[in-house]
Amino acid sequence: MSIKAKLAMGIATGALAVSMIGGGTYAYFNDVETNVSNFAAGTLDINVAGNDAANAIIDVTNIKPGDTMLRTFKLNNTGSLDVSKVLLTSSYTVNDTNLNNAGADLGEFIKVKFLINNDKRTEVIHETTLKALSSTDVVDRDILGWVLGGENDGLKARTSDTLTVQFEFVDNGADQNVFQGDSLQLNWKFDAKQTAGTAK
Repeated sequence: MSIKAKLAMGIATGALAVSMIGGGTYAYFNDVETNVSNFAAGTLDINVAGNDAANAIIDVTNIKPGDTMLRTFKLNNTGSLDVSKVLLTSSYTVNDTNLNNAGADLGEFIKVKFLINNDKRTEVIHETTLKALSSTDVVDRDILGWVLGGENDGLKARTSDTLTVQFEFVDNGADQNVFQGDSLQLNWKFDAKQTAGTAK
C-alpha cells in the first residue's frame, strides 16, 4: 500500500473515530414534557324582552293626543362577560296614510320618559321626544347610565335589568288632525360594551 493510500486510510479512520466520539455525546438521559395553554374569549350577548305582542316593548293602536303608555322591558345579559354600558340607538319611520302632514313629524309628538325601576315608577330620569332621541347629535345614549343616576357595576353576566319607560302622545292644545290614521314604527338598537380589561 502506498504512502498516499496509507495516509488516506489513516485520515478516514480518524474521521470515523471522531464522528463516533461526537455521536456518543448525544447518548445522555433526558425527559421531554409538553404543556398546552389556551386562550378562550368570553362572549357579550344581550337581548331585550318586551311584554307586548311579538316581544315588542310597545305595540299599541288607536292612540290619541294626551294618551300615556307605561311599559316595562327586560335587558338580559346572557353572555359570559359583564357589560359596562348599553348604548341605545333610536330610529323610526312614519306611515302617513293621508299624505297631508305638511312637514309635521309624528315622532316629534311622541315623548319618551325613562323611569326609575321601582314599584312606584314616578321619578323621570331621562325625558325626550322620539325625534330628539333619534337625532344623530345625541351623545349620551347609555341607558344603564340613565337608570338610578348611573349603574357603576353595569350589567353583570347572566343577570337582567328591568327598565320602565313611558310614552306620551303629546297634546299640544292645537289642531293635530294631520296625524289621524298615521302609524309609527320604532326601532331601538341596544349596543352592549365590555368592561375594562383586568389582570387574569
